Amino acid sequence: MEPEGATRALVMSDVAARAGVSHQTVSRVVNGHPHVAKATRERVQRAIEELGYRPNTAARALVTGSTRTIGLVTSHINQYGPAQTLLGLEQAARAAGYSLGVAILDDDSEVAMREAVDRFVAQSVDAVVALSTYGQAVEALSRFDAPVPLIAVQVGRDDRRPTVWVDQEAGAALATRHLLDLGHRTVQHVAGPGDSMEARGRIIGWRRELLAAGAEVPEVLHGDWWPSSGHTAGRELARRVRAGDADVTAVFLANDQMALGLLKALHDEGVSVPGDVSVVGFDDVPEGEFYTPPLTTVRQDFAELGRRGVEVVLARLGGQDYRSEPVPPQLVVRSSTGPVPPAKRPRRARGQGATLC
Repeated sequence: MEPEGATRALVMSDVAARAGVSHQTVSRVVNGHPHVAKATRERVQRAIEELGYRPNTAARALVTGSTRTIGLVTSHINQYGPAQTLLGLEQAARAAGYSLGVAILDDDSEVAMREAVDRFVAQSVDAVVALSTYGQAVEALSRFDAPVPLIAVQVGRDDRRPTVWVDQEAGAALATRHLLDLGHRTVQHVAGPGDSMEARGRIIGWRRELLAAGAEVPEVLHGDWWPSSGHTAGRELARRVRAGDADVTAVFLANDQMALGLLKALHDEGVSVPGDVSVVGFDDVPEGEFYTPPLTTVRQDFAELGRRGVEVVLARLGGQDYRSEPVPPQLVVRSSTGPVPPAKRPRRARGQGATLC
């Protein structure tokens, strides 16, 4: 007998009585079962909200063998791409009825990655998602043999395990082709850190597009994702513009933060964008449309990346095969790009279509 004044914990039968359905129907709704009529599901969810019912996750795990939790191992969360991918994964997991546990690593070593995965396995998560774009961690993932599904995000195609990624090479090619189509005879590139798989992919896409067009491939300028490195590259390129270097009319930067630094440097040095130099970034940060000038960039669909990551998790938990396809990037054209300056356009021989170099 309960003590006088004690409040009994709500159970599924209370929700069932309020909604006018069976205990089994409430269980199906709570556990995300797909075979429940929309009107019935809404009635049960309304009863849950009215009563303030909270499922007993420990008891449910004992019955179903599932904690409905996904572990996410990641690092570099202070950078825009990883942070947005985390948000995309969390939103998609929540929509599927799962919670997301997050382990943020201080480094990308194999030891740190393996320890984080092992901790999640000990916590009985249903699956682990590993989000990393740095070489050491990516190589470590290929050697893992976890007892739960392990899905890699943003590491590119890997035939050894399910992966979900944005096609970095295709995005870089879009940026480079856009500038070549505007009449620029080559495109400078400010790359990200050398150990970043994303940065490497963008270099490959940029170089391949230049080679396919028969354009000269300039030496890569190296950055570190942050505006200060873009500013340093911008000062160097501004010096070359003032010296009359005809090859510095277009720049593709590996992310928008470095593009911001470069735009500031060019402005300070009196170099017009896009009048003298056209600039393209990568990521499409929310602030990009408010840069001066608004930045042409390559958009990564992080929400879709998260949705596909959770889709792979659910497929693996259901014992289904899932063939990963890359999330396509999208070119967003704004006013930081324009035609090559008239003074730097290649001259054509009179009566001929050939370009004099």
